[in-house]
Amino acid sequence: MGDGVDDGMDEHSLELSGSVDARTSREVRSALQALIEVPGRIVVVDLRRVTSADVIGLRVIAAASRNASLRGSRVVLRAAPPAVRRLFTISRLARVVEFEETRRVS
Repeated sequence: MGDGVDDGMDEHSLELSGSVDARTSREVRSALQALIEVPGRIVVVDLRRVTSADVIGLRVIAAASRNASLRGSRVVLRAAPPAVRRLFTISRLARVVEFEETRRVS
């Protein structure tokens, strides 16, 4: 609870690291496509180890998010570094992806 993804759906994770860009886009696309094929699934994409990204890489993630929605699934982005999140915003792709919002425990 409180992590934004606890709604009884089947949850799977994909941890990305290094660069998410034109060079890695095919690999990222393939991994995401395999995970979003099952209806009713939440795919949590952990971005905490991503060191750089470009718009092509982020478009792959955004497209997977849209495709997941069409299949009754969700893609949720976890722990996006500030620079990556900023690029999502600047490229206007933040409108089509879901960022996990966590609450701080006091």
